[in-house]
Amino acid sequence: MSSLGRASALIGAGTLISRVTGLLRTIVLVGVIGSVGASAADAFAIANQLPNTVFSLISVGVLTAVIIPQIVKATAEADGGNAFISKLFTLGTVVLVAITGAATIASPWLVSLYAGAKGSPEFLALATAFAYWCMPQILFYGLYALLGEALNARRIFGPFTWAPVINNIVSIVGFLIVGALFGGPLTRVTDWTPEMIAALGGTATLGILIQAAILLIFWRRTGLALRPDFRWRGVGLGNVGKLAGWTFLMALASLVAGLVQTQILIDAAGRGASVATFQYAWLIFMLPYSIIVLSIGTPYFTQISEHAAAGRDDEVRADIARSIRTLLFFIAAAVAAVAAAAIPASRVFTNAASDASQAALVLVCFLVCLVPLTILFIVQRTFYAYGDTRTPFWFTLFQCGLVVISALVAQWLLAADVIAITSLAAAIALGQSIASTIQTVVAVWLLHRKIGGLQIRTWMTAVLRFAIAAIPAGFAGWGVFLLLGGPTGWTTADKIQGALGTCIIGAAVVVVYIGILALLRAPELKVAGSMLRRFLPGR
Repeated sequence: MSSLGRASALIGAGTLISRVTGLLRTIVLVGVIGSVGASAADAFAIANQLPNTVFSLISVGVLTAVIIPQIVKATAEADGGNAFISKLFTLGTVVLVAITGAATIASPWLVSLYAGAKGSPEFLALATAFAYWCMPQILFYGLYALLGEALNARRIFGPFTWAPVINNIVSIVGFLIVGALFGGPLTRVTDWTPEMIAALGGTATLGILIQAAILLIFWRRTGLALRPDFRWRGVGLGNVGKLAGWTFLMALASLVAGLVQTQILIDAAGRGASVATFQYAWLIFMLPYSIIVLSIGTPYFTQISEHAAAGRDDEVRADIARSIRTLLFFIAAAVAAVAAAAIPASRVFTNAASDASQAALVLVCFLVCLVPLTILFIVQRTFYAYGDTRTPFWFTLFQCGLVVISALVAQWLLAADVIAITSLAAAIALGQSIASTIQTVVAVWLLHRKIGGLQIRTWMTAVLRFAIAAIPAGFAGWGVFLLLGGPTGWTTADKIQGALGTCIIGAAVVVVYIGILALLRAPELKVAGSMLRRFLPGR
């Protein structure tokens, strides 16, 4: 447990700094291109979403599902996995180069696919121009994911987590230069010249390139000799291909669902919360998920993979229950804090106080599924640890179908004047949350059938205990927000005050949450305390 605690602390600290600098990066970007109602922001969001979508396909799907379990197995070989990993990396790089080249050539078609027939010619032209600069990110994201997951599999967790900090710093500096040279916010499509497009898109891609290159510095710590090797037969890559095939189909289904969402969101471009606001709300939503779930869950995934490979199913079940209880202790507080501070937190990513409420509604709708997604993280990766990528494909396909249906329902409600154009993004976000919640229930049931008892009663009891503490804590945070002036108070006056107000409200929520759990004598407090002490100097 001490090694898990140290790994979680290292990943958590890196993720925290990465996400904070990522927030600063987004704040600077909003200052350059705007957010709610800004057509240029939506154009850049679509262009930058394309390589990010492929990265999600590679990292969350193929690599996470396949690389860590396979490298854990390969290290037991006589050469420590050197031959397997070199061949795997060579093949991966070749595939990434081919995909990047094809995607770059297809940029106009891909942009039109996402924007549908609703974007003006000028809007599509700007988004396509941005896409040409952003598409090379696919290669660098992929290399970063390959290197990072291999480092994680060797229990070298720090570099993969800390490298994005450098990317964010490079982007912040670059975006500030763009703003200084060309002014801002440049919200209209007609504001942009080729020089401006190159500066913004080039900066975004340069940061990803540097992020990937940094991991090479730490590769020597793996003890593996990474070299080009095109002899791909005879080392088990065929099995990797079979496993990756299901995860690729799973990610493709997610891509289609996201495509439908984006095409419908374009209806609100220039008139309210649209693609950019949807992405910024998701960024805030992912902050606690990344800091908490990835930092604690990633070392658990490596441990679950080791126990699964050794056939120690009882220990796997114990790992699942322990990790879920630990994760939900922190996540429940995060849900309450972010919900209470949704408006000032959203103000950080908007250029006017009047836009913060629209963005906050989208954020709150996403928060509905934060607890289910936390459980899904562990459940899905347990399937991966057993080499089962087919089952996650089916329950993810089911979720994607629900996402598409919910987005189409939101579009119908808009056409029937049941919801306003300013609420379209929130309705789509809520539909996605409901779909993810149902997906989690199905996934837990399927894993229970696969490996037997998951000690569900123990962590469901913990969920109830956390809810008893989190609900009043959330209301206490909302009360603090109202005491600070509410939607028209000083916490929504500008971005800095929004960030400060978010911290104050969040701190109030955490104090009440911890206080109630202390009164309940929650056993998770002791475990959480020992993990948090890992962050302190000298620990």
